[in-house]
Amino acid sequence: MSTDVQQHTEKVRTVLLPESERPRPAGPLSSSITYGWRALLKIKHIPEQLFDVTIFPVMMTVMFSTIFGGALAGGIGDYIQWLIPGVFVQTLIMITMYTGLTLNRDISKGVFDRFRSLPVWRPSQLVGALLGDQVRYTIAGVIILIVGFLMGFRPAGGISGVAASFVLLLVFSFCMSWVWTMVALIMRTEQAAMGVSMFILMPLTFVSNIFVDPRTMPGWLQAFVDVNPVSVVVATIRDLMNGVYDIGSIGVVLVYCGVLVAIFGPISMYIYNRKN
Repeated sequence: MSTDVQQHTEKVRTVLLPESERPRPAGPLSSSITYGWRALLKIKHIPEQLFDVTIFPVMMTVMFSTIFGGALAGGIGDYIQWLIPGVFVQTLIMITMYTGLTLNRDISKGVFDRFRSLPVWRPSQLVGALLGDQVRYTIAGVIILIVGFLMGFRPAGGISGVAASFVLLLVFSFCMSWVWTMVALIMRTEQAAMGVSMFILMPLTFVSNIFVDPRTMPGWLQAFVDVNPVSVVVATIRDLMNGVYDIGSIGVVLVYCGVLVAIFGPISMYIYNRKN
């Protein structure tokens, strides 16, 4: 009897899913895109998540230009040419922090425990989440530029310079997101992940060349600003928006991107694979 049942079961399997028609396992690219699409669907169902990429950029641009413009440059019009590239970088880098917070929230709810049981490329679950957030970064960047243009920002490099700087900043933001991915995997709560992320971001963004010329700072502080990755990115973005394509500075930014991924990517995967 058991043999007959077994043979019948095999026949049913063959009829329902012949070997020639069985779907191929998802590859690294397709699985990453699938998880990226999941991140976009979360935004569709919870549009409040876009608050930080819509209101925050406008607030940062208007607030800092009106507060510091007269004191630092004698007027908003002159200061906006310096400020917009810096705030452009600062806003997108600050938003990358929310990638880690969203990941930490999913992990605490047990969602990623289910993902890890699936027969797909393991890093795709993290890579897909980071790719999905590129849409959020793009929205924030577009809003910054629109507000800047309305306030009088006129980049000498034109559309091509702005587009090149946008692409470079999106690449850097993706690589920077791996830092917060690691933080999200280490911290047990979303609040703790936010606290650690802000502790790292505050000196990186404010002790930089975003708001003022570093030459006005003390010598010991200039030394930190010069090696600060954010300062390097801001200087390169300013050059690109002014139509200056310095291969050396662009290369340095790409080296920073490679270092971030090479260090924090494997660490994140190591923690992720061993996280209960």
